[in-house]
Amino acid sequence: MIDLDDLDRDLLRALARDGRASAGALSRRFGVSQPVAWRRIRRMRDAGILRGPRLILDNQALGYGVTVFLGVKLAARGRVALEDFERAVSAIPEVQTVEHVLGLYDYRLRVVARDIPDFERILRRRIMTLPGAGEVEANVLLSEERRPGPLG
Repeated sequence: MIDLDDLDRDLLRALARDGRASAGALSRRFGVSQPVAWRRIRRMRDAGILRGPRLILDNQALGYGVTVFLGVKLAARGRVALEDFERAVSAIPEVQTVEHVLGLYDYRLRVVARDIPDFERILRRRIMTLPGAGEVEANVLLSEERRPGPLG
């Protein structure tokens, strides 16, 4: 954990909006020298605050018009059940994220599909047949607003 000052937070906000921004462009924007901006960014990368460039794919443009969040409660408990489920669910290409959560469900999945019939096929043939899969609750994404994060 490193202490962040106002310049660090400004750099993080700018990089959250455009991860390809150069140290030179950021230095001009915030009135510091390029080496200062570069050192600050490097320090935050070394501390693990910044982890590589991130590419955001447009699911609609790729033909995936439906996003569904699934809450999955496992039928069996224990470390082996968790590991078996995680290994199997990670092999499903339509599952974008797998989050082990505390609460009503054991896992929260973000699943993309071409349309509702495609999602139903994925649910019946892939997700409901996973080892340990029990109760499932589906929430279809209607709209999404992307936010830069806690520093935004």
